[in-house]
Amino acid sequence: MNINKEKYNLGPDPSLLLVDDDEPFVRRLSRAMDKRGFEVRSALTVKEGKKLVEILAPGYAVIDLRLEDGSGLEIVELIREKRSDSRIIVLTGYGAIATAVTAVKMGATDYLSKPADAEDVMNALLASGEQKPPPPENPMSADRVKWEHIQRIFELCNRNVSETARRLNMHRRTLQRILAKRSPR
Repeated sequence: MNINKEKYNLGPDPSLLLVDDDEPFVRRLSRAMDKRGFEVRSALTVKEGKKLVEILAPGYAVIDLRLEDGSGLEIVELIREKRSDSRIIVLTGYGAIATAVTAVKMGATDYLSKPADAEDVMNALLASGEQKPPPPENPMSADRVKWEHIQRIFELCNRNVSETARRLNMHRRTLQRILAKRSPR
């Protein structure tokens, strides 16, 4: 897929910082954003992300909210201190209204839930002022959102079915049947 770089108006500084602890995702998004004309730098931890911001505050940033060594909001805050005109997208698999509000209050331009593809990220980065980016072409179905939430709680409970069922307030056998199925589309 060859993308026309002139199609996007990135302004005078096309520097983009990607910070996410999902290495394959960072590689894919990095390649896609590079093809769209960004000068991409990436990090897998809060510490690495902060180092990169100290060296050069980016014009654009896509920051995961929850990283292994802390919160991506620390990086958002540092970018805002260094560069007030930076467009920052907070990207997370743990979408909740409270965290979205916090991210925006701390200086994020927008908030996207995973999975988001390069086009979703691009639309969010380049949306201007009060203009909102268009809705995603293929949003997750309600069944998929439910399945993702159950999987997240299951992982947070160290894959303990009984504990997960208790926390989700569901019957253990029901949870086992859900976990045995493939993920919905």
